[in-house]
Amino acid sequence: MAETIRIKKGLDIPLAGRLSNDVSDNVSAIDFALVPDDFPGIKWRVVVSAGDEVQAGSKIMEDKGGSPISLVSPVAGKVTGIQRGERRKIEAVTLVREGDGKADLKPDFSTAEQVRDTLQRCGLWAMLHQRPYDIIPAADAQFRDVFVTAFDSTPLAPEIVTPDMYKDMEEGLRILAMLTEGKVYLGTAFGAGITSSHAEVVEYQGPHPAGNVGVQIAQIRPVNKGETVLTLDARTAARIGHLSLHGELDTHCEVGITGPEAKHPKTIRTTVGVAIKELVKDNIVGGKKERIISGNVLTGIRVDESGYLRFPYRQVSIIAEGDTADEFMGWASMCPRIYSVKRTFPSFYLKARRLFTFDARVRGGHRAMILSGEYDKVFPFDIYPEYLLKAIIARDIDKMEQLGIYEVAPEDFALPEFVDTSKIPLQKIVREGLDYLRQETE
Repeated sequence: MAETIRIKKGLDIPLAGRLSNDVSDNVSAIDFALVPDDFPGIKWRVVVSAGDEVQAGSKIMEDKGGSPISLVSPVAGKVTGIQRGERRKIEAVTLVREGDGKADLKPDFSTAEQVRDTLQRCGLWAMLHQRPYDIIPAADAQFRDVFVTAFDSTPLAPEIVTPDMYKDMEEGLRILAMLTEGKVYLGTAFGAGITSSHAEVVEYQGPHPAGNVGVQIAQIRPVNKGETVLTLDARTAARIGHLSLHGELDTHCEVGITGPEAKHPKTIRTTVGVAIKELVKDNIVGGKKERIISGNVLTGIRVDESGYLRFPYRQVSIIAEGDTADEFMGWASMCPRIYSVKRTFPSFYLKARRLFTFDARVRGGHRAMILSGEYDKVFPFDIYPEYLLKAIIARDIDKMEQLGIYEVAPEDFALPEFVDTSKIPLQKIVREGLDYLRQETE
């Protein structure tokens, strides 16, 4: 029987626009892209040129450091362009689908060394992350344990895996066990009923961020200085298993189109890196300026209709910008439609019984950090978040290490950022702190 861990601190945001049971196939998508910023920790070099023909699984980018870690094409077709930004930074490699050819990847999972080589060549290693630093692991990284999360507790999140993927996921867990001398932990939602013979299943009960892999690590065996753990979601584990069982790369994904400005919230089966315009076509309420987010509203990336679906390739959220909103009495309004986590509005007492239509407004001005304990109510770590953030801002490495920076990632500070009365970009601060620590200590 699976162990059950209850998460008491956190917050489930009652956002309107939940998924329906509708599932449709997006068969008309032809435009795709790979965005290297989705895969941090590696300096990428493009190995194709505009006009080159590629197959699904063909190498598109490689590690400048010389390791075999690669990014591969999700579709067969042609490279249409290489988008560059300032100082010729690679922003995206765009592709158009033509045909259904697949590269011969020759996967070999017979030994731990072959597992590493196969995952790195086939683009799946780039979908893995490590703690500390929340980056792609080095090609030769040694892992204390492996943590796989099988559920997403963020607002309006779709299921990470469905029952038809369980066989592939189980095979993926078997392969992942070859990468560590420790244990493989599979975190599932309470009552999910998922079992595994290759991983220790742990069920989590409670509000978001119960689905965050960092929270799951903290509840079982926190990361200490000098240790490295491998983290991934169960969909990536299923992709690994699919490659082993079928000999081909699975680049399909199930994307939830969610949010209050989605006309018909639903799930679309498509391919990773698909153009956003294909996903939201004829499915935006309209009548106001909207914000499209690739991902969830807490940690997702703002895109427009000319952009592309970003990693982890499972959700698009659509909300109003709110730049033309006009509310009577503003912050002093007693309107029950305005959400608050504090006793400022009547909605505090209604939040368990209704859904709210959020927009992109910050609803406040930037000010100094207030040590009020508001972060702690939604931060289920044995860490003092305010003091850790101050140590990061001061670039005090000793204090950062003492206060637990090796345990956290930017996504763990998404809820504190949401409830923060000071409107401080906490996730950005943590990301910069992790990058600085890695630069100074490695």
